[in-house]
Amino acid sequence: MIIDDLYTPCLIIDNAKMNSNIARITSHIGDLGVTFRPHVKTTKSVPIALKCRDGEIGPITVSTIREAEYFADAGFTDIIYAVSMVPGKLARAKALIDKGVELKLIIDDAGVATDISTYGEANDCIFKMMIEIDSDMHRAGLSPDAPAVIEVARALHDGAGTALTGVLTHAGESYNCQSDDEMIAMAEQERAAITTAADNIRKSGYPCPIVSCGSTPTATFAQNLSGVTEVRAGVFVFQDAFQAGVGVCHNNDIALSVLTTVISHKVNQNRIITDAGGLALSKDHSTGGASFDCGYGLVSDLDGNIIDNIFVEGANQEHGLITTKNGDLEFDKYPIGTKLRILPNHSCMTAAAYDEYNVIDGSDEIIDKWQRCNGW
Repeated sequence: MIIDDLYTPCLIIDNAKMNSNIARITSHIGDLGVTFRPHVKTTKSVPIALKCRDGEIGPITVSTIREAEYFADAGFTDIIYAVSMVPGKLARAKALIDKGVELKLIIDDAGVATDISTYGEANDCIFKMMIEIDSDMHRAGLSPDAPAVIEVARALHDGAGTALTGVLTHAGESYNCQSDDEMIAMAEQERAAITTAADNIRKSGYPCPIVSCGSTPTATFAQNLSGVTEVRAGVFVFQDAFQAGVGVCHNNDIALSVLTTVISHKVNQNRIITDAGGLALSKDHSTGGASFDCGYGLVSDLDGNIIDNIFVEGANQEHGLITTKNGDLEFDKYPIGTKLRILPNHSCMTAAAYDEYNVIDGSDEIIDKWQRCNGW
């Protein structure tokens, strides 16, 4: 089977580009002397997770319990569930632990720490817990110097059903950086915040063996990881138009694309319409307002060559609206039935609509199909 035989819309992975993306970041993190714990939320696929560790099973990060279950079934046993835990999800977490998974959970609230400990004690389980630290006011977590960090540490350490295993942060504000220097500074801010929290916990007499930080931008631009034990990142595997726009990669590094078919011409509107709309591409418009705005995706031909001057201007549920940045669209180049590839703004969001990847490597031949998990 070749690309042009595929039913659209569907996902394409350029294996060579993906391998290059993986090698670049794993080499960099290795040079900085810390463990790399890939975040599998982007790809949600066992074959790709194995590629991130040279074919070996190793530590990973997940964003859903479903991901943890899927990867545990494939033999992964060292897993961080990097979303704030609540007592209502503990039964599924315990089931994983009972299967031999070293599952680590995160929280930022002393009351929840007590509730989890109580559940663990009642159900003959000790939950390994990490405290989420807010390094940039991006989302959940406690400020590094907040007294509440020590309160949570105390509750976890003293609780009969919990064990304090470390701290974790994510520099989500790195996505708003505008230059390499800003990225480098954000990586250092992230490192300083998480190591400060770890030091404060230790000074208070509690253990903090794991000091975990990371995002694709900060993992890419970090210059110093002193005091950090591991780095997490996810979207680096595929990259996307947003990451390229902020300088983390180049457009030609993007390994994921959506194959789509031209289904209509709207000459009076200077548009061609494809069968990849908001559900197939996602409606993530993260490049919006930036100098590199590409609507809902960059457009390439079947060989992956980006076509200058056209982009996905709009996305209805099942219709993608492609037009030009300037000038008239050359409709004769894209007859109805033509297949194109769309490089997404946000690979994690785009991939979420699909159950499998079609893999190519240096030609238009489909060399493999890789399954992925979905759901929560």
